[in-house]
Amino acid sequence: MPKFPYFILFLLLLGSCKDVVQESANVAESSFETMANELPPVVAVNAKSDAILAQWKEYYSFHQSFERIYTIGFREDLVLVIEDLVEKQKLLEASEYPAEFNIPQVKGRQKVVKTYILKTKGDLEYRLNPENSIKELITAYNALRKQFDVTVNNTLPTDLIENEDV
Repeated sequence: MPKFPYFILFLLLLGSCKDVVQESANVAESSFETMANELPPVVAVNAKSDAILAQWKEYYSFHQSFERIYTIGFREDLVLVIEDLVEKQKLLEASEYPAEFNIPQVKGRQKVVKTYILKTKGDLEYRLNPENSIKELITAYNALRKQFDVTVNNTLPTDLIENEDV
């Protein structure tokens, strides 16, 4: 008979601990939604660059996938978005670049974006906090978009740049 009250106490203790664990899991999952709200915005490109980019289907598809980073709510959403970005980036890399953007400056920045996509994917696979990697990815993507503007707005003749005989 003296064991019965200890058994009931043990069951109550188990029941009360279970609710706390579920509550902390919900807090951890919702942190991705707040992180998505605090991310820096994507830089807009000017009208000239936008006209060229609108005709580049692979880039448009990549950009649409990239915008989904801002809609994540849970860790699994981010995993799916990053996996989609990896696939779209491969297609973008293999695609034919528009003549204006078929230069090493654009391709180099695209490789940097690829590096940060893979870094974020690694953080997710190893269960690390991907917040810094995502911010770095957005910074690299913004640098790529700024390079589009710089390339289109460049008024220097290419002969001056290519000719190193001064």
